[in-house]
Amino acid sequence: MPTDLVHEDQHLVVFRDINPKAPVHLLVVPRVHFASLEEMEPEHDALMAHCLRTLPQLAREQGLTSGFRTVINTGPGGGQEIFHLHIHLMGGFR
Repeated sequence: MPTDLVHEDQHLVVFRDINPKAPVHLLVVPRVHFASLEEMEPEHDALMAHCLRTLPQLAREQGLTSGFRTVINTGPGGGQEIFHLHIHLMGGFR
C-alpha cells in the first residue's frame, strides 16, 4: 500500500493516516512487532521511550506549535483495528 512517509529511523516509521481525523494525522509505527500495549514487555521500554520522545519533534516539523494529541488504541474494545502497536499524532484543529 502506498504511504506518505514523513519520517523513518532504525526504530520506527511515520506516515500520514489514510483516513485522517485531523488536519495533521500521523501514525508512528515501531519497526518491532507487538500487537498492542497489552503485549508490551520490558525489552520494549527503550523503543517506546524513543517513540514518545520523537513525537514533539514530529509535531514541530508539521507546524503544530500550539499543541497536539496522541492516541494509542488498545484492543477491539479500545478501537484498535490494526494489531501492530502504533501511536496516532493529531493536531491542527481550529
